[in-house]
Amino acid sequence: MGRLIERVKATKVFVADGRQVRREEALAVEEPLEIRLGHEPFTVTMRMPGDDFDLVAGFLVSEGIISVAEELVSMRFCAGEDESGRQTFNVVEAQLRPDVVLPGAAAQRHVTTTSACGICGTASIDAVRKQSRYPIAESSDGPLITATLLAALPDALREQQKVFEKTGGVHAAGLFSADGELLYLREDVGRHNAVDKVVGAALREGALPLAGTILQVSGRASFELVQKAVMAGIPVLSAVSAPSSLAVELAAASSLTLAGFSRGATLNLYTHPGRVAVDEAALSA
Repeated sequence: MGRLIERVKATKVFVADGRQVRREEALAVEEPLEIRLGHEPFTVTMRMPGDDFDLVAGFLVSEGIISVAEELVSMRFCAGEDESGRQTFNVVEAQLRPDVVLPGAAAQRHVTTTSACGICGTASIDAVRKQSRYPIAESSDGPLITATLLAALPDALREQQKVFEKTGGVHAAGLFSADGELLYLREDVGRHNAVDKVVGAALREGALPLAGTILQVSGRASFELVQKAVMAGIPVLSAVSAPSSLAVELAAASSLTLAGFSRGATLNLYTHPGRVAVDEAALSA
């Protein structure tokens, strides 16, 4: 596994009195990862090294290429060196089961994906609206989680963010059970990468579809994060910040419960609120 943190010199400026202090700061490492399917280049994404096999597996789920662990035969790092001769781990080759067919949009995705965008370069918006192999049941099935527990998940996520604690510069995604148990947590410089790592970890353990779970993310809820949750069969996505209009539209159409501005005391339920129950204690207060 590559380095997660790099230390650099920076000048800290105290605006009030003009003082300047030269000191060492910790930064999250960002490096490119090339994903190959067989021996053929597929895409390049910018990510924080670590959990790269989870990232590749989750990315392939998000792209609609695989949906079960058996379709991903193997993964391996390809040898490589940087300018200084240091061994790098920035190319992963994935071998798919022979019957796995690449969707048309996937075959056209030979582009670089930045750490800020999970769907850049796809052939069209229609190609992004993939049909999940794990359709989410209607929220009328009944409550899945209480509002009190849902509102507590951002703090539970924050407590486990080890790299963020040192750098303040990474996103996190955590998959929780309906009773608040943390099942998987991953960090990355890209919020979509963090989600892919969580989904990939679950796929590699044969846990998909992820029915009855809640995905908590540390930033906003963008379209691509809703898409990734839907592709993995996750029924609830909660973010500490705002969703986009397209994220709400996709969540509504996909029967996914989308929560935003989850800040402990309040939260907004944008779609399918029936999965979130108000605690009896709160009603009687």
